[in-house]
Amino acid sequence: MSAAPTFPPLLTGVAVVPGEDPFEKACAMAALGCDGGTVVHDLRVDRMRMAAVFAPEVVLEQAMAMLPVCGIGFQNALGALAPPEVAVHLTWEGGIRVNGARCGRMRVTAAQDAPDAVPDWLVVGIEVPLIQTEADPGLTLDITALRDEGCAELDAVELLESWARHMLVWINRWEEDGNAPVHAEWMGLLTGVGAPVERGGHSGTFLGVDDRFGMLIRDSETTHLVPMSSLVGETR
Repeated sequence: MSAAPTFPPLLTGVAVVPGEDPFEKACAMAALGCDGGTVVHDLRVDRMRMAAVFAPEVVLEQAMAMLPVCGIGFQNALGALAPPEVAVHLTWEGGIRVNGARCGRMRVTAAQDAPDAVPDWLVVGIEVPLIQTEADPGLTLDITALRDEGCAELDAVELLESWARHMLVWINRWEEDGNAPVHAEWMGLLTGVGAPVERGGHSGTFLGVDDRFGMLIRDSETTHLVPMSSLVGETR
């Protein structure tokens, strides 16, 4: 692993002290008024964690696009650095899957959770295991780590830097063209479409997402919408 990561001009990196959670640190910094574009990170031998602070200028339901934007950025970054046989997919609620197995997660929270209000800040966090730390990884076949999936030579600093660059690319596309390109890219990475699902008090078939990335669930009578803003704070 190389030294300190280098970020594009619009982003500022902040390394946590040992024992700190980058997501919680980012939330605390955002509450104190840090600039949007702050990326808090913790890179260890066995895992990498990072969290980005955003300063939305739109209501929460629109700002939630930053969750798929960060996920797409991570998939693009890992795709650029990992061997070509490594497949990365995302779940609607923020799960990361590598070659079909669970490999980390994303989470999101904001200063306010009202969907129609502009939040003072929004934070998206990503954590990914590099090495499995379970006593017997063979007992958890649905859980994996990047090194187990052909990424033994992957440098966490390079992955963090690549994620930052790809994330900025997708933020720019979102700002210029709206949700459409993000929606199209994310749908190609989304797992679970067509499968049974329970979410937001509804159960049925996961049909896909609407134009604001809300989950569409079809039961025997109708289609229900679970807005993406319902994820705010869910896994904090």
